Amino acid sequence: MVVCFRRALRRATLAGLGALLVATLAGPVVRAEQWPSRNITMLVPYAAGGGTDVIARAVAQKLGERLKTTIIVENRPGAGGNIGTSATAQAPADGYTVLISNIGPIAVNPSLFRNLRHDPADVLAPVTLIAKAPLVLLVHPSAHVGSIRELVDLSRSRAEGLTYGTAGQGSANHIATALFALMTQANLRHAPYRGAGPALNDLLGGHIPMMFATLPSAIGHVNNGALRALAVTTAERSPSAPDIPTMSEAGVPGYEMSGWYGVFVRKGTPQPIIDRLHDEVAAVINAPDLRRLLELEGAMPVGNTPAALATFVAAERARWAKVTAEAGMTIE
Repeated sequence: MVVCFRRALRRATLAGLGALLVATLAGPVVRAEQWPSRNITMLVPYAAGGGTDVIARAVAQKLGERLKTTIIVENRPGAGGNIGTSATAQAPADGYTVLISNIGPIAVNPSLFRNLRHDPADVLAPVTLIAKAPLVLLVHPSAHVGSIRELVDLSRSRAEGLTYGTAGQGSANHIATALFALMTQANLRHAPYRGAGPALNDLLGGHIPMMFATLPSAIGHVNNGALRALAVTTAERSPSAPDIPTMSEAGVPGYEMSGWYGVFVRKGTPQPIIDRLHDEVAAVINAPDLRRLLELEGAMPVGNTPAALATFVAAERARWAKVTAEAGMTIE
């Protein structure tokens, strides 16, 4: 009788462990099927008004409609975008915190900041690349320069150099200017802001003479004459601004870089949620209305797979690590 009891107990224990294992393995799938059941927070690691913020808000609106939920865009500026990365790293890995980030925090900061709290490769899972967009070299009309040569000459004529604004240390604007200075030997002085929006506002007010900005955030100011565009950073002219020459055409042969916007979640988020988020974002950015909006703003929709985004980010990290090292750029 004791033997029968032990066998029954063993069978019950094994059955319980099996049920627990099934529940554990099935748990993420069930949650993924139910996702989203509440509001989603979309983090932007820069202040409102810049290119990343503009893209994030356009995507959030359409994505919320598709998912039948509210997506709250929350700006977390500071530390070159690192604060937004850390906030995502500390959020639950459940798909309810989504990061819209760019080249700076994801591909540049790991080689720029000596004491990075969270390396994006360690804490973030890629979802999809929303779009690529050229940057454009802008000057305020009060600078009285009409070409890159005139801009470089003006910078060299001043002992203190020319001040340029950026969205912060390691941002796309920063790395674009660092590459420009390396290739032209321009005498430039960095003024980091808490986002491209505040920097662009100071450029519009004539408080700084120049900056690189993403085309989506700047094209309207160029078209209305408030700012002057000297060149775009891509190898080819932008279809949305065909009159603006490339950097190579404007006198800096071989210069090329693009801004880009990607979707990331905390590493450990169930793969079915990542796949669903990828599919929905890809559908949103390829819908005719939003695709047209992105293209009119100078951005080129992508919507690649999580694996493709991971490969792209790895290549970008390697490229910009070389530039930061050559330029002697480092932040404690």
